Amino acid sequence: MAADQQKTAGLRERKKAKTMAAVQRHAMRLFRESGYHATTVEQIAEAAEISPSTFFRYFATKEDVVSSDNYDPILISAFEEQPADISPLRALRNAVMAGLSELSAEELETVWERNRLIVSVPELRASMLNNLSQTMQMITEMIAKRIDRKPDDLAVRTMSGAAIGVIISVLLNYAEHPEANLIQLMDEGLAQLEAGLPL
Repeated sequence: MAADQQKTAGLRERKKAKTMAAVQRHAMRLFRESGYHATTVEQIAEAAEISPSTFFRYFATKEDVVSSDNYDPILISAFEEQPADISPLRALRNAVMAGLSELSAEELETVWERNRLIVSVPELRASMLNNLSQTMQMITEMIAKRIDRKPDDLAVRTMSGAAIGVIISVLLNYAEHPEANLIQLMDEGLAQLEAGLPL
């Protein structure tokens, strides 16, 4: 892909991510006001000034508006831009930090609200686990490509699984401690993993 095409694709992905984040902010407000179960997709779409059909272009279900986001392409791009001479885990840590640093204060607030809601609604926890398993597969493929190994390599899968474990622990911690700094927590968690998980 030519540089101009990559730049256009990157801008498109960022715009999509911003639109998804805006819909999520409206959804979170409605969930606060009326409760998760009482809020409909139609109400979320109306608040976001989009049609229900447009909502479903971004989110397959109401659960997805809480459990999913569109930051994966940003993570992939940041990962691929990492220097070849650093470890896959350091490249992943750098890419995650780069992606999080792009989030506005409002987007970080939405992340906290989403995590708090996921912890309290059972069907959302199931949706989150499905979403994270897809992210783990994506990370597995990114690492395998970087080190020229197969995605079904157990060592590669173990590394991506460990990274997802860190992400889950950080997000749960952040849901319980909204005063914390998500970016700092994530960096500390991934640094601990990179150091071999010392206690």
